[in-house]
Amino acid sequence: MVFWFPVLAWVLALIFTAFAVARAEGPRTFSFMADRLLADILLFPVGLMGLWAALGHIVFPAQAAASIGWAPSPFQFEVGVANLGIGLAGLVGVVYRDWGYRLAVAVMTCGFLGGAAVGHVVQILTTDNLAAGNAGPILYTDVLTPLSLFILLAATWRSARD
Repeated sequence: MVFWFPVLAWVLALIFTAFAVARAEGPRTFSFMADRLLADILLFPVGLMGLWAALGHIVFPAQAAASIGWAPSPFQFEVGVANLGIGLAGLVGVVYRDWGYRLAVAVMTCGFLGGAAVGHVVQILTTDNLAAGNAGPILYTDVLTPLSLFILLAATWRSARD
């Protein structure tokens, strides 16, 4: 599940965006499509992934640690509640469409996931940790998610000012 959930979250975001754009009435502007994708990334890769990771680290810490190639640690509770906060903030950003709020969520997400990505790479290089929860899709989505948020926020900045 650790391997497939990040992939599934991104696939769902892309599918939901494609359906929303296809069903949209009126002009399908670049800004509209970028805003739609931004909302779906906040819903799936940020919101639901955050809640899923929180559940794993808080409720199933031994299994979560094993999937990452770690020993269980009391710090997993802190990682779990950080994931919970990010997940909830992402879900709020789906319905609260304020550009500044979404930027704040992107900054928080970038700090956490970007730091996690660096940690994954360090673990790969220093300990040969190739566990699915360390070197699998989660590593790529830890980079892709914040990067996409910032690109889409830049793409929607002008329309948010109007």
